[in-house]
Amino acid sequence: MVRRSRRDDRPIPPHPYRDTALVYGFMAVLLVVIAGLTGGDLIRAALVGIVFFVVATAWTCWKFRGRIRERDAAKTAAEAAGRSGGGSANGNGRGGSGA
Repeated sequence: MVRRSRRDDRPIPPHPYRDTALVYGFMAVLLVVIAGLTGGDLIRAALVGIVFFVVATAWTCWKFRGRIRERDAAKTAAEAAGRSGGGSANGNGRGGSGA
């Protein structure tokens, strides 16, 4: 049996990729700003921020893409089950005699 975390049960936001990029972009900029305020190496902080942004955004988008595929597959299966339960004897979807 596959265990799913509670996080996977949350609804997918309307703009998951844009929201992901904005959140991780903000966090990367915050990392550089904190490094600058504390006297750290800004070049190194910028490189770490870029790597963080790319890796975190790619990982989260990959996970969202999987969840979106699962949701779409479930929706398609539910629609197909709804159509097949219509009582069509000849498979044309009209339910008539086929004449």
